[in-house]
Amino acid sequence: MQILMTDRLLLRPWEPEDADFVYDMYSRWDVQQFIGLVPRVMKDRSEADRLIERCRSYDHPVHGFWAVQRAEDAHLVGTILLKGIPASGEAPLQPSGDTEIGWHFHPDYWGRGYAAEAASAVLAYSFSEGLDRVVAVTSTENTASQGVCRRIGMEHQGSTKDYYNATCELYLAEAGTGPGNKYV
Repeated sequence: MQILMTDRLLLRPWEPEDADFVYDMYSRWDVQQFIGLVPRVMKDRSEADRLIERCRSYDHPVHGFWAVQRAEDAHLVGTILLKGIPASGEAPLQPSGDTEIGWHFHPDYWGRGYAAEAASAVLAYSFSEGLDRVVAVTSTENTASQGVCRRIGMEHQGSTKDYYNATCELYLAEAGTGPGNKYV
């Protein structure tokens, strides 16, 4: 997986020693409330260990799960994901053929622009690696993530039921578009 840098952030692979941070972040309802059809918080640290192992074993030439840390002090602040998004349908859900970008950040670091900064870097990377389009889906109530989508130049496509067997707000970024045409 490609390591990415921005002015303030380092995006790197998750490491086993990051489990305490992962558990702290995903054991909070304010982080989990919009994730999944039936949101739930992590109940113990072993869930964080398993999540990190899944992220580390994900094998794709462009997609990945990045740990996001501040460059100035190496404090972890969240995660960015770029992965295939499943289409709605019968379980188990099948791939849609689209790529999804998403982010989860620790509440201690909300409101500082880290999600938009990291997501912009991942979008630029994805397009430089040949992806033509990337989608983001949010819960209709998740106005914070919708704001991040807009700040990184994703265009709102309306509500959709095409993914995850849920009604979501759909955002789209395409290569060659975005603020200042920054996506290659």
